[in-house]
Amino acid sequence: MLLAIDAGNTNTVFAVIDSDDLRCQWRTATSASRTADEYAVWLTQLMDLEHIQSTEVVEAIISTVVPQALFDLRKLCRKYFECEPLVVGDGVDLGINILLERSAEVGADRLVNAVAAGAQYGGPLIAIDFGTATTFDVVNSNGDYCGGVIAPGVNLSLEALHMAAAKLPHIAVERPPHVVGDGTLEAMQSGVYWGYISLIEGLVSRIRKEFSATDASEMKVVATGGLAPLFAGGTDVIENVDSDLTIRGLKLLHDRNRQRQA
Repeated sequence: MLLAIDAGNTNTVFAVIDSDDLRCQWRTATSASRTADEYAVWLTQLMDLEHIQSTEVVEAIISTVVPQALFDLRKLCRKYFECEPLVVGDGVDLGINILLERSAEVGADRLVNAVAAGAQYGGPLIAIDFGTATTFDVVNSNGDYCGGVIAPGVNLSLEALHMAAAKLPHIAVERPPHVVGDGTLEAMQSGVYWGYISLIEGLVSRIRKEFSATDASEMKVVATGGLAPLFAGGTDVIENVDSDLTIRGLKLLHDRNRQRQA
């Protein structure tokens, strides 16, 4: 079995994949101070609940945008699963071209999403990830990564409103019944929800126009991340919601690189 780890700025996802079957996945808050031993206690107990033995995991792959967390994630794989993990960015063959001068600046999660989206849906496309940041990543008709857009994440924006304005409460992200709120709570929900819908629609429209000269067919849009279903329900721009996009991308990269090493 394969252990796929996606360490983001806010959450880290652990997934166990058996051949092509995603057996289980779990999410924990990302913490650079968490040790390999702490990860192991938490993870192996959850695996045991699903009747998965640690000895069944024989390979691993890690994608992280938190460099400080990498040491202990690597140690987790080496010490408790007795395998050397592939790490996205450490000479891993992505199988796609990155059409950027400073390709090293692109986050591993964005590249993994581009690989998975291109393989699953075919380019040209825009992959939107609702994470700590809301990212828009562009794949052309050849499957090449062309860059993208990074905007503040939804929860980050809510936290900023709450912290910077004394009278504004901390609220949950919900779709309000009306655009014009009849109270502070409703007004905040409307500003965040419909504001992000407008952000999505506006950026997708501008990206499509910018790439119309090189990609004649209309770009598809796929969304991932925990809030993707909520925002997909408010706009026709998002055509596909794929909650397992990043994990599937890690599986594709693992298979590709293990084949090259064989």
